[in-house]
Amino acid sequence: MHPVIGLDISKGQSEGQAFLNKGQPYGKSFSFLHTQEGLEELFNMVKTLQTDTGVSPAVILESTGHYHEAVIQFLKEQEIQFIVVNPLISHQAKKSSLRKVKTDAVDAYQLCELYYKEEFEVHKQRDIQLLDLRHLTRQFESITDMYVQAKLQFQAVLDQVFPEYRGIFGDLYSRISLLLLKEFPTSEIIIKSGEAKLTDRIACLCPSRSDRWAEEKASLIMVAAISNPFQKITYQSHLISLNLYVDLLLQYQVHLAYLEEQIDALATVVEEYSIIQSIPGIGNKIAATVLSEIGEIHRFNHPKKLVAFAGIDPSVYSSGKFTATTNRITKRGSKRLRHTLYLAVLCGIRRSGSKKLRAFYDKKRSEGKPYRVAIIACMNKLLHWIFAVLTRKEPFLDIV
Repeated sequence: MHPVIGLDISKGQSEGQAFLNKGQPYGKSFSFLHTQEGLEELFNMVKTLQTDTGVSPAVILESTGHYHEAVIQFLKEQEIQFIVVNPLISHQAKKSSLRKVKTDAVDAYQLCELYYKEEFEVHKQRDIQLLDLRHLTRQFESITDMYVQAKLQFQAVLDQVFPEYRGIFGDLYSRISLLLLKEFPTSEIIIKSGEAKLTDRIACLCPSRSDRWAEEKASLIMVAAISNPFQKITYQSHLISLNLYVDLLLQYQVHLAYLEEQIDALATVVEEYSIIQSIPGIGNKIAATVLSEIGEIHRFNHPKKLVAFAGIDPSVYSSGKFTATTNRITKRGSKRLRHTLYLAVLCGIRRSGSKKLRAFYDKKRSEGKPYRVAIIACMNKLLHWIFAVLTRKEPFLDIV
């Protein structure tokens, strides 16, 4: 006997099917809610199957975003072996069926059949610190994307209210710049307030700078207000939008600063954090993201598997006597890891970056490789170095 239970996970509930052995389904399909009572029903089914067969059954399920997390947590607590299948694998198995039927019960049934066809490894429990780090880095990336969109929308409104305000401060989105713009949003308000009031307010908002600096900035703002083409044409709706975007940008900055502190505090506890930063071009945020996306390095027994996980391995197409010479990367793996590696390569090939990576990049360019092809080759090489330093637990030596 080789029992197994297949679960088709959906939002809030799941459909299950038990098998005694290959080709021997155990009763009809069953469903349960993702509540404590519903998970107890799943546990009773596992115990019933174990009593009838004398063997502890495994549970096989698809990875479905965050919907399967509650079920996995319960299986871990009850020490029940489970297997998480990549949806791409299960999808290909479903396509082999002659009839085109899609129901939750059929999906659970097909997962059990897939279990007997393939040799799956039991799911290994991941390091909780790396999981926390992954959640934080992904949240940081998500909020950063929203922050960038808010910046673009803010610029569009500013161009219709006070376009001359750009360039006065080195960073348009600095705290002092946004707070000052909130208090003095139009040229009319600035001219009425006067240069002296502007100087005092700037000095109050930025006490670390000199009074002369505050006077220079106030003078520039006055000149910009006088030359503003929208000095006498300002819609109330634009002012409301400008005020809302300033508040939104300030809130995003606070959230991002807090997340950055949490990521740094959590990453320093991870042993591999300092090792991976020995590679020039990999800073704090890049190191944290790479580690969180890769997870435990022992999941990969060869660097090429890590390259495939990142989706930068070349696709292969050959049929008969034809073999394609132009092969794009598969892009099948982690999109976040791939993007982070791209940023790491851009930092690494700078003059102040990695000598080894720069030499490798120059070699590929001298061979006639296009820019993008050379960058992808550098990403591949960088992943091999990351695999080496993480498996050997030794710092990287950047010697040409």
